[in-house]
Amino acid sequence: MTGLRYEAPENLNAAMALLGGAEGSARVMAGGTDLIIQIDNEMIEPDLLVDIKNIKEMRSIDQVDGGYRVGAAVTGMELMEHEGFCATWPGVIEGVSLIGSIQVKGRATVGGNVCNSSPAADSPPPLIAAGATATIVGPNGSRDIPVEDIAVGPGKTSLAKGEIVVAFNFAKRPAHSGEAYQRFTPRTEMDIAVVGVGVNLTLDGDGTCIAARVCLGAVAATALLVDEAAATLIGTKVDEAALDNLAKAASAACRPIDDKRGTIEFRTDVAGVLARRVALVALERARKN
Repeated sequence: MTGLRYEAPENLNAAMALLGGAEGSARVMAGGTDLIIQIDNEMIEPDLLVDIKNIKEMRSIDQVDGGYRVGAAVTGMELMEHEGFCATWPGVIEGVSLIGSIQVKGRATVGGNVCNSSPAADSPPPLIAAGATATIVGPNGSRDIPVEDIAVGPGKTSLAKGEIVVAFNFAKRPAHSGEAYQRFTPRTEMDIAVVGVGVNLTLDGDGTCIAARVCLGAVAATALLVDEAAATLIGTKVDEAALDNLAKAASAACRPIDDKRGTIEFRTDVAGVLARRVALVALERARKN
């Protein structure tokens, strides 16, 4: 591509200035593992690339008020190697660990995976189930939004021109809580989710579920936060009846497509089966915390 301008600012203000003053199409580059392929295949033709890998505040993992702030340009491997975060949010790590090969995860970022807005991406469902928020900075200042509000369709986000996702925020985990993520793929490695499910739940001292979040991936145009599925768990001991109701609610929420990786019927059925399995893992973790 001729005329493509590349910039690697050292701070967020410089990045904002570049994006705000860009003539033509500007794209933010985090890891570039999706973006470079899209450019190479002429799917997109940006005039400016703003590489955010040199911005310190976007590369750190920090504890804040008992929770975590994860910079949007933190790589998958960096997050997976953080012992504290891994121990606290194993379900999020289960999703991040599935972003390509080890080599890809050494470059790819959670921010890029979310903002690429693939319906089958592996990090959004566990992030959404975890109740994570994103800090977005742009010409009009800073704002925090739920991760589920970022993607609005395949390859499309709700970000306005000049806005950047700077970090993801995870609140302090309550006691007796657990979460998990699993996906179904035809192959065990290096594949794209046919269905993905993230479940996060909290128990009281008697083992009754008092809070839950359920998110489905690859069964609609964006990852789905399914309140109806979560409601089947709340107020129960997450017993067989609750799990059956969860499976039915998860399947009922699906709006998938037919493609070479799975039919509408198959994806719908798998969503229910997988939701049940993931809830059991989350339950076991909650009982241990």
